[in-house]
Amino acid sequence: MMKLKENFFYKKKILIYGLGKSGSACFEFLNRNNDILVFDDNFSIKNKKYSNYFFSPDRIKKINFDFIFLSPGIDINNCILSKFLKKNKIKIISELDIFYKTYPNLNKITITGTNGKSTTSKLIYEVLKYHKKDVRLVGNIGNPILKEKNIKKNTIFVIEASSYQIDYSKYFETNIALILNIAPDHLERHKTFQNYVNAKLKLIKKQKKKSIALIEKNNVLIRDILKSQKFKSKIKNVDFKEYDSFFKKIKNNYFKNLSNIKNLSFVLALSNILKLDNSKILKVVNNFKGLNYRQQIVYNKKKILIINDSKSTSFSSTVPLLQSYENIYWILGGLAKKGDKLNLNKKYFKKIKAYIYGTNKAFFLNVLKNKCRSHSSKNLKNILSKLFLDIKKNKNGKKTILFSPAAASFDQFKNFEERGRYFNQLLKKYINA
Repeated sequence: MMKLKENFFYKKKILIYGLGKSGSACFEFLNRNNDILVFDDNFSIKNKKYSNYFFSPDRIKKINFDFIFLSPGIDINNCILSKFLKKNKIKIISELDIFYKTYPNLNKITITGTNGKSTTSKLIYEVLKYHKKDVRLVGNIGNPILKEKNIKKNTIFVIEASSYQIDYSKYFETNIALILNIAPDHLERHKTFQNYVNAKLKLIKKQKKKSIALIEKNNVLIRDILKSQKFKSKIKNVDFKEYDSFFKKIKNNYFKNLSNIKNLSFVLALSNILKLDNSKILKVVNNFKGLNYRQQIVYNKKKILIINDSKSTSFSSTVPLLQSYENIYWILGGLAKKGDKLNLNKKYFKKIKAYIYGTNKAFFLNVLKNKCRSHSSKNLKNILSKLFLDIKKNKNGKKTILFSPAAASFDQFKNFEERGRYFNQLLKKYINA
């Protein structure tokens, strides 16, 4: 058991803004040795647990805090205390900062990127676990980093970090950084693509000389930025083509598409640095089932393959799947991302039929106009009914039903998980028939 380094966050006046998973974990972690106040835009969250700590906005604005913990879900430009936060921006910290200042010498592998973060993080975790390492999987994947217990000197933290978490971080440093890819995303929050890119690259900028950063070799955008700026860490390019011999040994269909091959190439590059056993890695890869609603194969019988990729919220995350399968019945729709564009060679549209639903269906119909056959309906239930009627009429070859919405879920669902579960429930009517 490691002894905590308590002097940095000790007897400080701290505001915790946002009481979701991260904020709640932060409260539990800091409350014993600090003067804590909490706030959330959702006043109904003020329950017995927080009743003695929850102050009104007017009272909070009069207090001089040492630090302000900002939950990654809070948009500094669109919240009740927006003006107060901007005035005190220098005091804003993240859960990653609290963790780093408490455990500065622990081994940290941090994964970020527009697409593939969770899958890559999970795969790294499984590989290290199979090598008998004391490893923890935390961060944006859903496990608050400050909730971890029984931490030892040799504990390795695999951290999935979103652009929001990195953007709010002030002190956090990681031994190894993986930037999988960067494409336009979250522009409604970051305002410009450059701001989004800067948030991601902040992960490398904070690294020291002995640290390592892995980036995609053919990502021109990242490469050009790295050339124009100075970084202390050692930067290594990851080229998936270097691992062809390993890929040929894989018997898991999950790694059929290019996006998962690229994710895996980062895992292999990291494994080379850590000097791990390739035969053990192959066993993990062949048994890897992926994560729910992330390119998840939910059915593969009777000449029908069904993929639930509800996690897809942008065109860039869907394109590799459209390139990897044949005879695709593509279900998409929801709330379109600001600035999102579909970059797909016209040759692929010949094998695609699109089934569009949701609030922004007019936008998606326009994007696909004159490119492929498209149908639309107001909701997922109706469009799935239309799709299966068409499937029955087509007796030729294997068909791929691809639920990869390329849009946010919030028009009709709480989150992508709820959307993914609902899709699976709807399927039962058709695949059990």
